[in-house]
Amino acid sequence: MQYIVTGLDGRDQDAAQRRLDARQAHLASAEAMKANGSLLFASAILSEQEAMIGSIMIVDFADRAALDAWLDSEPYIKGKVWQEVKVEPCRVAPMFAKH
Repeated sequence: MQYIVTGLDGRDQDAAQRRLDARQAHLASAEAMKANGSLLFASAILSEQEAMIGSIMIVDFADRAALDAWLDSEPYIKGKVWQEVKVEPCRVAPMFAKH
């Protein structure tokens, strides 16, 4: 099952530092997910000043329980970077699927 995960960063004065502190672990996790096929696409969400303020990830997991298990270990959640997380089921169009 495919999902759009939107994580919005906190807006407090320490938010940017939390993101920076967790960034390497988040990117390493994303690399592993891309390698195993569970990460289909990802992008930072930027403010008008081009500062990172959140993330979007399109992921593929067997079911919601598997997605939730990943979320429990996601560095941006564990590091309290993402203060709001929205999960929506989706279906990636076949033209974007791996061949």
